[in-house]
Amino acid sequence: MIDLKKASAACFAAAAFAATAFGQSTGADRPRVVRSVSSQPVNQPAAPPESQKPLVSTQPTSRPSRPVLTNDISIPEKPTAPPLVKATASSRATNAMNGMGSIAAGRIVYSAGTSNLILRGIQSRLGIPYLYGSSGPNRYDCSGFVWAVFRDAGVGFIRSSARSLWEASVPVTGDDRYKFGTLVFMNRLGHMGIVADENGFYHASSSKGITYSPFKGYWEKRIVGFRRLPTTPPPAEGPIEK
Repeated sequence: MIDLKKASAACFAAAAFAATAFGQSTGADRPRVVRSVSSQPVNQPAAPPESQKPLVSTQPTSRPSRPVLTNDISIPEKPTAPPLVKATASSRATNAMNGMGSIAAGRIVYSAGTSNLILRGIQSRLGIPYLYGSSGPNRYDCSGFVWAVFRDAGVGFIRSSARSLWEASVPVTGDDRYKFGTLVFMNRLGHMGIVADENGFYHASSSKGITYSPFKGYWEKRIVGFRRLPTTPPPAEGPIEK
């Protein structure tokens, strides 16, 4: 009869040996896998290699960088706009007030000596007040002023009204109208003066006295015509009239 205690011990030893052998063979056949835990999302594309990374950061910054200018800066000149008003004649005398140098070059009615005396007579009376019917020396009306200036220059004529002088003088047309010494008549022959040049004339103004006034503006619409005294007018003096 087999001993039961010895049989049980032998079975237990065989089972332990088999379990040890099985566990060793199983561990040798199945390698151990260790999973690593990443802090990055697993669904993102792989990072590019170092050779393909851009040299300049693509991340936005608080201040955008300005490109460096490599070309010369050229600012085109602004075109000059045409003037809104066309240039017109000057409001100042460019002939008589500059002296006799420019008047003597064909811009006078009389000789250079006579024209010089007429100019001096005008300049010596500038600013003297107006007085109707007066021919100086402290007050003048329009015809009295013209008569006194020409008398001092040696050109005598009858002291009369502007209308009478219009009838006694010679018509002037074209460029001769604006020669120094020409007479200009205005206000329906109620006013007259001495032409300085194409810009204006000298006269006895009721508001300013003996003065220079431009044609352009107030007077150009009131001009009746231009005349000059005859070459040999009678050196007589008539009654004082405007």
